[in-house]
Amino acid sequence: MGIGNQTTISDFLLLGFSEHPRQQPVLFVLFLGMYLVTMLGNLLIIVAIGSDQHLHTPMYFFLANLSFTETSFSCTIVPKVLVNIQTQDHTISYAGCFVQMYFFMALTLLDDFLLAVMAYDRYVAICLPLHYATIMHPQRCLLLVAASWLCAHLLAFSLTLLMSQFSFCASRSIPHFFCDVPPLLKLACSDIHNFQVTMLTEAVLSGTIPLTCVLVSYAHIICTILRIPSTGGKHKVFSTCGSHLSVLTLFYGTIFLVYFQPSSSYSADTGVVVSVIYTMVTPMLNPFIYSLRNRDMKGALWRLFGWGKCALHKGSFPD
Repeated sequence: MGIGNQTTISDFLLLGFSEHPRQQPVLFVLFLGMYLVTMLGNLLIIVAIGSDQHLHTPMYFFLANLSFTETSFSCTIVPKVLVNIQTQDHTISYAGCFVQMYFFMALTLLDDFLLAVMAYDRYVAICLPLHYATIMHPQRCLLLVAASWLCAHLLAFSLTLLMSQFSFCASRSIPHFFCDVPPLLKLACSDIHNFQVTMLTEAVLSGTIPLTCVLVSYAHIICTILRIPSTGGKHKVFSTCGSHLSVLTLFYGTIFLVYFQPSSSYSADTGVVVSVIYTMVTPMLNPFIYSLRNRDMKGALWRLFGWGKCALHKGSFPD
């Protein structure tokens, strides 16, 4: 469809939670609280890792990148949601909608790749500890992160470019609280078959490859843990692995539930509920699950705030 057809509408309406007017004050307070916790927690992680020499290791370098991604992710979605609820003005410009969709996809993909990189890092640290410094040297860590950023943005840009060619003449009302792909496809008047094939191909590649990396890494990690004679050592590593795996399950479960289904079977209500989990709940949990339970991170936070000298503790994983 020609680019001239894009001008049939100039903006969209993000209906979001407009069907529940009595609940909106509660939702505003809830979402604002989650947003502030997300921002404060993840920014504290970044500052603590950057300012503490003890945390200048690959594990915490990847964690800092993940926290930055979660912070950017929340800034892409939540402020607009809060403004819409507070002002009851649900419009978003055509360009603004596509910019939001682009960064949403890019940061989601980046999350996906970084989680896989972190799983690989833990595999090397636990299963190949004598070769850890050689394998996870600074240049390779930078390369892994740079490749994750590049792949995420290229994949997101290709889908955004394809969708920008669509004509949205049926309606401008999006039954969602942000510009997500499935509800936008519902409004398209153009032939979306090629887009769906491209999106499914990218989703399979960007979903199954990192997930396979995570599963293989943790399969080796579990086998290695089972050979540890110390019960305390097993419990310590299993505890941290369990935290990581719980977030991975939450992340992949919600993503697969929304995106790995035909657009014809997409449910707006289900999409909204599931989207709240992976756009607001998961980023908020990152500081607690990945960092605040870790003794090295606790020590760094104590030193950051000048609450006294903490003894340097060994982390849950060998560095």
